[in-house]
Amino acid sequence: MRRDAVLPAGVALTVAVLLAITGCSTGDRVDLGDAASSNLVAAIAGEPDQLDPHKTSAYFSFEVLENVFDTLVEPDADLAMRPALAERWEVSPDQRVWTFHLRRGVTFHDGSPFTADDVVYSYRRIIDEELTNVDKFSAVTDVAAVDPATVRITVDRPTRNLLTNLGGFKGMAIVSRANVDSGRIATHPVGTGPFSFTGATSGDSITLRANPSYWGGPPGISGLTFRFISEPSTALSALQAGEVDWTDSVPPQRVLQLRDDESLRLAVTPSNDYWYLALNQARPPWNDVRVRQAIAYGIDREAIVAATSYGTAAENQLAIPEGNPWFTPYDRYSYDIQKAKELLPEANATPNRLDMLVTSEYPETVTAAQIIADNLAPLGITVDIRTVDFATWLDEQNNGNFDMLMMGWLGNIDPDDFYYAQHHTNGTSNAQKFSDPEVDHLLDAGRVETDRDKRRDIYSRAATRIADEVSYIYLYNPSVIQAWTPALSGYEARRDGAVRFRRAVLGEDDNP
Repeated sequence: MRRDAVLPAGVALTVAVLLAITGCSTGDRVDLGDAASSNLVAAIAGEPDQLDPHKTSAYFSFEVLENVFDTLVEPDADLAMRPALAERWEVSPDQRVWTFHLRRGVTFHDGSPFTADDVVYSYRRIIDEELTNVDKFSAVTDVAAVDPATVRITVDRPTRNLLTNLGGFKGMAIVSRANVDSGRIATHPVGTGPFSFTGATSGDSITLRANPSYWGGPPGISGLTFRFISEPSTALSALQAGEVDWTDSVPPQRVLQLRDDESLRLAVTPSNDYWYLALNQARPPWNDVRVRQAIAYGIDREAIVAATSYGTAAENQLAIPEGNPWFTPYDRYSYDIQKAKELLPEANATPNRLDMLVTSEYPETVTAAQIIADNLAPLGITVDIRTVDFATWLDEQNNGNFDMLMMGWLGNIDPDDFYYAQHHTNGTSNAQKFSDPEVDHLLDAGRVETDRDKRRDIYSRAATRIADEVSYIYLYNPSVIQAWTPALSGYEARRDGAVRFRRAVLGEDDNP
């Protein structure tokens, strides 16, 4: 899962604030007193697994980290890459050398200066330790500090999507070497972003405070509290009661009703995200494409979309949504139980049980699993729905302990984001163990092709092949659904799902 999404050490809250946070139950607003009256409380659906941006792949982590760390460049609201820690850059005529000129005077939250050495260290860490996003550097042959304010990146081939790779999400954040060496980055991270980490209460909340020295200008709020409220109806009730100011945990079945609710602001924004099913191809019979195709035909995608999104999502059999310039039409796997029944004997397969891994922290996975269990019963397959917490889900996925799982990818921008890590044989997120030489060739070619039309053709062919071979069973493209108090201004819901509060301002709620 992405994005695509997932803090100075040594900065302590006052004793009074710590007691206030510790003494509150989930959903209660933290009283920080007059001095922190503009503290914004955001309800998110789960607890981050860790706060090391280079190692986490959890969206809950990136909701926090988006506000703590910076990248060299970053996407604007239209997903075009703009300056961040790098204020400008140029590319050599042969497109093999990228030179980035860094902002001067930027500091980490612990007061240490940000320099080119931090960029080199951050990127070498990902490359040398082969961390989660190492595939973003597949074309990179060298990262060097020319001087304290200049970084040179050399690639072995023209790399059209290098900026997206470096700044598409906070998994590519610039980190502090001292913070990493201290062993505290996962629990007390130090960034250069608009907010710094001040504390965490396991199972309850993470607290940040505004960075008055932020290079982009000080935030409009004094601090941020991310509270973990897993049940969407509870999060919504907390918002309506004034216990929280913002949430992205909104029951989709309430969206139509909430559109007319003047007590809050609702955003339903089409996204580049997608939800999918994956069958573990390291386990027979799921390694046979005909068995995977049988499952794809046997699943009622329309029913899943209706039950999980209540009309807020768009059914899609590929990853990239309609309206995106990289969209490819595809409709091979319409619901056809008879076709599914024919494919299983062709494969000489008689699967009678399927272990489906889902997590209660993403309730749509539980809902979908129940529909899938009904769908596959006519094929003689009993679906054993295994519901775990998200941290366990990640461990089970990474260890290959599943037959099928459902999850989403968020924060995708370039077509490479949608396909390479997930479907290339050497992809870092290929948990389903898919391997196809044709797909590998196309995805490798897409990374080096600089002609946009040729690149579009490459990814269209790759996407079609991925779906034909059932690396994923794509389900739908969701909307980004968020709600907040009318007293909050300066915030916008983004198509990439990035949660940025750097320009947020809390005023008075004019509603009675």
